[in-house]
Amino acid sequence: MAFLALLTPQLALTLLLALFSLLIYRRHFSPLRNIPGPFFASFTRLWHIHRILKGDQNLELIRLHEKHGHIVRIAPNEVSLSHPDAVKKVLAAPLRKGDWYKVIAFPDGRFENPMSAIIPSVKNELSRRLAPAYTLPNLLRSESSIDTTISHLFTWLDRFAASGEKIDLDKFFTFCTSDVIGEIIFSKPFGFLREGRDIDNTIANSHPQAAYVSIAGFFRWFHVMFLSNRFITWLGITPWGHLISTAMAAIAERQQKKDDLEKFDALAHWLRSLEVNKENGMEMHEVHSAAFNAIAAGNETVSAGLQAFVYYMIRHESAWQKAREEVDVVLGGRQEGVVGYAEAQKMGYLQACIKEALRVFGPASMGLPRVVTDPKGLEIGGRVLPQGTTVSVNIWVIHHSKEIWGEDASEFRPERWFKEGATAREKYWIPWGLGYASCPGQNIARIELSKICATLVRDYEIRQVDKGQEWRWKAYFTVVPEGWPCFVRRREGE
Repeated sequence: MAFLALLTPQLALTLLLALFSLLIYRRHFSPLRNIPGPFFASFTRLWHIHRILKGDQNLELIRLHEKHGHIVRIAPNEVSLSHPDAVKKVLAAPLRKGDWYKVIAFPDGRFENPMSAIIPSVKNELSRRLAPAYTLPNLLRSESSIDTTISHLFTWLDRFAASGEKIDLDKFFTFCTSDVIGEIIFSKPFGFLREGRDIDNTIANSHPQAAYVSIAGFFRWFHVMFLSNRFITWLGITPWGHLISTAMAAIAERQQKKDDLEKFDALAHWLRSLEVNKENGMEMHEVHSAAFNAIAAGNETVSAGLQAFVYYMIRHESAWQKAREEVDVVLGGRQEGVVGYAEAQKMGYLQACIKEALRVFGPASMGLPRVVTDPKGLEIGGRVLPQGTTVSVNIWVIHHSKEIWGEDASEFRPERWFKEGATAREKYWIPWGLGYASCPGQNIARIELSKICATLVRDYEIRQVDKGQEWRWKAYFTVVPEGWPCFVRRREGE
């Protein structure tokens, strides 16, 4: 209103009339006007922003779909979809990504990467240069180094078990997953497990950063003006702290040591790809972006998966015991060290428990926006959504759909993966997204989850300090729990 006071009365009236006309159009004349949803969502994105800041957008979307059905309007030009067909027609289709993804550009808005690129062909070309680093065979070439890093987590668990002190698993799981990412990307853990603390408050600061990214994607002009621009890049002042500074230093060091290109880590793959693809336009900033995205997406997401596994399993003691019996059988008796990935893959019940934990409490809480590009529109559930509409699929909504999973959709039941129809429902299990824009680092997550969960079940007994206490979490860009301290002890007989 202070801004309007500086304008002439005529100009102020014109602006107010234009704003009023826009709001009237959005509410009463938009092609989406008949789609149900929150009243204020039809006028402005601020309704969605409010739910993000409140930290419950995932649960609110589940509630809205249960109330209104398959299609819910969550912004003037965006609808959330829960129809089973949306998984195939939206996520698995080559639809352009929503403009929100542009916020992931690194180091600033001038540089596209596979995450920020919204055109499928551009995204696929950028991914082609980087993808070999994420193949399962290439990642497993570093399994012994991954084991060394993971073993430091169990050293800490043993210390807490011996002392009888409570442990914040949320912190130590994130220390571990962050260090594993450092090992996989450039053979250099970040040092969280070595020091047993949050260095420079890096992990604590990631929560407000996640909230910022979740919102800034809808106001990219603000993000570019104040943070993601060439001037900030030139100054070298970024808010990402220890993780990115360590990563950039490791990349610079590797460039000076050409013999290190013989390593098996992701950075070695990317630097070799850079040499091969220079004539095709590949530049160093693509390597920097790849490292940034791997770090940003790969630590707290996997930590959330680990936490979900333990949180739900210790509330279902029979599941923990059944998984342990299976681990013992597959391993042929008690063994030492971190369980191998190949062995963990043979543990069908354990894998079902991991899958169920990721279904009930997936790490990704934002919707996955795509844009209808066909002039004929997109047909979902008997309704045609017009060209230009942003359509989003929220993983939590799909994973908690009673239509897909049954009336017990929100309950942790590993046995559902062995019931009739489980194979048909597999296509709706999408913790890493789906299609051309699915998470490139999902094999990293699979390796960590399999190895750590199998070793935890084999070697430890875990219980919450307060068995009735529920964990706390906020659903920003990702959803990461905290505040559920536990007691840990070694398995009886050790």
